[in-house]
Amino acid sequence: MEMFAHSAQFSIAPTAPALPADCHLPGHPQRPVLRHHTEVARRSPATLEGRITLMHAIAHIEFNAINLALDAIWRFDAMPAAYYQDWLQVAGEEGKHFLLIRDWLLAQKHDYGDFPAHQGLWTMCEKTAHDITARMALVPRTLEARGLDATPQIQAKLRQAGTPDAWAAVEILDVILREEVGHVAIGNHWYRFLCQRNDMDPQSHYTALALKYEAPRPRPPFNTQARQAAGFTDEELAWLEQH
Repeated sequence: MEMFAHSAQFSIAPTAPALPADCHLPGHPQRPVLRHHTEVARRSPATLEGRITLMHAIAHIEFNAINLALDAIWRFDAMPAAYYQDWLQVAGEEGKHFLLIRDWLLAQKHDYGDFPAHQGLWTMCEKTAHDITARMALVPRTLEARGLDATPQIQAKLRQAGTPDAWAAVEILDVILREEVGHVAIGNHWYRFLCQRNDMDPQSHYTALALKYEAPRPRPPFNTQARQAAGFTDEELAWLEQH
């Protein structure tokens, strides 16, 4: 967040060649323990323990999202300066989201790292490390867009719980959902920019990328209003419903 606050002081050299590098997991705290997604317990908001575990899982998503945004900056060269500014903004906002949830966890006498977590988001980052078009297609406008669909459902369950901690979580998720619409919109914008630059049809190329990189299929119900605000076209929304 501090980096984003001082971003106006930075200079950007978009044509400077990026150093080729493997997409290893960046530095992270000793906790949480990382496990395969099948080994991480499911979270039910009906109990306080379930809400804590759920919010911890979302905190881990936000933690990974910071690294994903920063990776999109340093890994890929030859993009307009606005591309790097956009992803720096995303990193700053993801940092804010993480801190909001961490404060909530601390209020419940827990902290980030108290529960195991998985690396589903980062796995796709590794797969798309050498293809910026695939990265834009499959991380912000696929994996992160799933959050637009899931968040209202999570909030509905939290409202059913009706406790002060649950309502506080709903308010945090309101902030996250609103700003994640902007993050997905940034992914949509730069994906279409790359398709236009390389003379590719966005929809057919997306289908090919999703198959090539084995991206998870988005599942209904879809948050149509949020996806439209994030820049998905009617054609793209119809494709989601059909697949």
